[in-house]
Amino acid sequence: MLSSKPSKEDLLAYLHNFNFEEATKEILRFIKSTTGKANSEGVVVGLSGGVDSSLTATLCVKALGNAKVLGIIMPLEFTPKKDVKDASELAEQLGIKTEYVDIQGISEAFFRSLKINTDSETQRIPAANIRARIRMIILYYYANMKNLLVAGTSDKSEVLLGFFTKYGDGGVDFEPISHLYKTQVRLLSEYLGLPRRIAYKPSSPQLYPGHKATDELPLDYEALDPLLVALFDYKMSTEEASKVTGLPIEIARETMRRFNASDHKRRLPPALEEWPVKP
Repeated sequence: MLSSKPSKEDLLAYLHNFNFEEATKEILRFIKSTTGKANSEGVVVGLSGGVDSSLTATLCVKALGNAKVLGIIMPLEFTPKKDVKDASELAEQLGIKTEYVDIQGISEAFFRSLKINTDSETQRIPAANIRARIRMIILYYYANMKNLLVAGTSDKSEVLLGFFTKYGDGGVDFEPISHLYKTQVRLLSEYLGLPRRIAYKPSSPQLYPGHKATDELPLDYEALDPLLVALFDYKMSTEEASKVTGLPIEIARETMRRFNASDHKRRLPPALEEWPVKP
């Protein structure tokens, strides 16, 4: 926790002014240590063409070498072709093997069996979560078959806001970049040479047609990240954070509501630790 009361400039400096070289070295050590302790043959990463998965794959290659990283591209019929192209070109640039698994038919089989109407407003998000969980199953198929660990691609902004699917993109073996805010992920990606079109691509989970992060979040990450730093790194109240960032108090309160409501996503399932309970 940081002790001083920051200005908005301090919040932006916190996000932008970090040591890219040291941050990279720390992540590479973490990846090597985690895979080494697990005696795995490497990692598998879901490639979406977005900044988070692209940075994660890049870091894994730097840590382990391209022969120990497998990329999986899992589009749906509405996945933008440019995203698939970005994912494929990144894999080629990194020199990693990839598997292409079209999950449209798998998703439709689930929806038929469960009688899900994906056009229904109430069923749209449950259907989107099924798609995310299908991808998790496929990643673990390859991980199990090849003795690999599943590398997560969530960043700190998403984790704090609960903006991930439990047992979907949240179902992984380790998280290389979950300590970095989205702003920092973009900056580190650019530092490591990823194309700007990927580093600054708008966040779009693409779990239903036209899906964008701002469909579910109150603001984009550029505006939300300083607020998250104020609330969670400086431990400011919602009133203080609203004032220093210049954002409406309702946004600060909604951010905390989302954090509290998604607490279960960041924890192991609760369980009785002893039985019978001692008197």
